[in-house]
Amino acid sequence: MKNNIWLILIALLLFSNTTVKAQAEEEKLDLPGDNLNLYAVMKLFQESETLEGFERKLNDEETQINNLDLDGDNRIDYIRVFDNVDRNLHTISLKVALGQNDEQDVAVFFVEKKDNGQVLIQLVGDEDLYGKDYIIEPNSLSADNDGRETPNPGYSADRERPTVQNNTTYVISSWPVVQYIYVPNYIVWRSPWRWQYYPSYWRPWRPHYWHYYYGYHYHYHNYYNGHFRRWNSYRNPVWQTYYYGGGYRSRSVTVTRRSSRGDYRKTYSKPSSARQGSAVFVKRNPTAPSAKDRLPAFDRTGRPVVSRPGTSRPSTGRPGTNPDVTRPVTRPIERPATTRPATPNPGRERPATTRPSNPSPNAQRPATTRPVNPSPNRERPATRPVTPGTGRERPAPTQPSTRPAVERPANRPSTPASSRPSERSRSTEPRSNR
Repeated sequence: MKNNIWLILIALLLFSNTTVKAQAEEEKLDLPGDNLNLYAVMKLFQESETLEGFERKLNDEETQINNLDLDGDNRIDYIRVFDNVDRNLHTISLKVALGQNDEQDVAVFFVEKKDNGQVLIQLVGDEDLYGKDYIIEPNSLSADNDGRETPNPGYSADRERPTVQNNTTYVISSWPVVQYIYVPNYIVWRSPWRWQYYPSYWRPWRPHYWHYYYGYHYHYHNYYNGHFRRWNSYRNPVWQTYYYGGGYRSRSVTVTRRSSRGDYRKTYSKPSSARQGSAVFVKRNPTAPSAKDRLPAFDRTGRPVVSRPGTSRPSTGRPGTNPDVTRPVTRPIERPATTRPATPNPGRERPATTRPSNPSPNAQRPATTRPVNPSPNRERPATRPVTPGTGRERPAPTQPSTRPAVERPANRPSTPASSRPSERSRSTEPRSNR
């Protein structure tokens, strides 16, 4: 009983963890934005000191953040950063140039500083790439009205691995890049690069399959979902009107046409490449706790099944897969099948009990103490049912598996038990006369 209680408690804990994870994650949108993880973009923004440095790291192959190929030329697109300032509101847009006069917005940061010093920040994915109202924000915005975060691990400069700093409360206004854009002498950053004119340090690389990209970032999910979250509305309703109706947003005809044809779904065709992405993370971060995390399975469409265990575990997951809970229920059914001498005994005792003339001790001796008093007249009927019975029952456990063995002992002893006692009685009576 105590073991069952502990198993139930463990199952509830596992279910609660997976449920939180399933609710926090959008594993696969089936949209072009799948190849730019906005959780990773928000983390990089938090770590950056300037917008120029943020743009450079965003387009660095080593960070494994940018995996966009919107024009389909099999080369990574360069993401440019533009800051539009209106008093205390910064609308920081991420854009990709697909031609001389063809540009597409990818996402936009809204950073606003209140008069009391509170800073609000949200990262919104463009509708063409992420769907409507795909909003990422720090957990602190909903947990505390003064803009304070829960203890938030920073990242070392040489490795993208969390280094937890205990007993420290971070405020969004203390982020280096936020402090940078609100200094009095801040020079507004607008990327100087354009179509086919990029910095000398940048070289485009071949994009990875989405599953490779997902396999790499899967090891960051505990951090992403622990410090950032999806939100379903704008912290300031004016932001949406200001951005979509203020002339800051750019839409590409190329992206609209390729999206309607389903060209971007070609990046989802290699679930096996997720292991390669995971291996790259482990190689770069061998001591990270998440390096031991196992990748989830993928369904036929290539979608991760991370959210499904969270919904099924309370009813069929842990109680169904735990050997301590289920196997004792099924194995007692199989054990009688393996100890088949128990099934012939009732068949041997029935002919003995149906004969009122024969003494009961003699009827029980063939079943229990058969070797002690071997009478010549009763050895033959006693041994004959044993040899055919065992001859028919022995092949059952050696044949396919234990599953058919459960059914065969239940059916075969029943038919001989009903028919053979009459035949034995007929065959044994004349022999006793002999």
